Amino acid sequence: MHIRDATAADAAACAAIYAPYVTDTAISFEEVPPSDAVLAERIQTAAHRHAWLVAEDGGEILGYAYAAPWKSRTAYQWACEVSVYVDGARRQRGTGRQLYAALLGRLRELGYRTVLAVVVTPNAASEKLHRTMGFEQVALYRRIGYKLGSWHDVTHFQLFLTSAGDSRAPGPAPGEA
Repeated sequence: MHIRDATAADAAACAAIYAPYVTDTAISFEEVPPSDAVLAERIQTAAHRHAWLVAEDGGEILGYAYAAPWKSRTAYQWACEVSVYVDGARRQRGTGRQLYAALLGRLRELGYRTVLAVVVTPNAASEKLHRTMGFEQVALYRRIGYKLGSWHDVTHFQLFLTSAGDSRAPGPAPGEA
């Protein structure tokens, strides 16, 4: 397996991986799977200041991970939200861990200080992945999203990319250094 930066050419494969999460689960609160063109745009947007990575094996995309802005206000610019999606047939094989390890390393290099993950819970596999990667639960929002005929909770997980006690002023905005 090889992890690399995604390109617009990967959009169709990423869309195919993501679609079942949208249509068949509450893991994503999107209700209509985005088109290949929308995914291509998301890939390009993420690549501008964050990252969008794919795991590839023999030319087949197994999964992807990306980062996006946490919030739009300037004071949040050193924090970002991360997500990972793995093809249903490839789950529980370490692909998500490897994607996250590469993504978190890239975000550290870019100057991000903290990452957050938003997980619809319960989701034992995702909760375990985030805890394994060093994330800690920092918030639980009960019955905040309604999808597939049910209300769902959302848990926020946080991981510091620098020492939690590091209170130094940040450097340049990530992606601008």
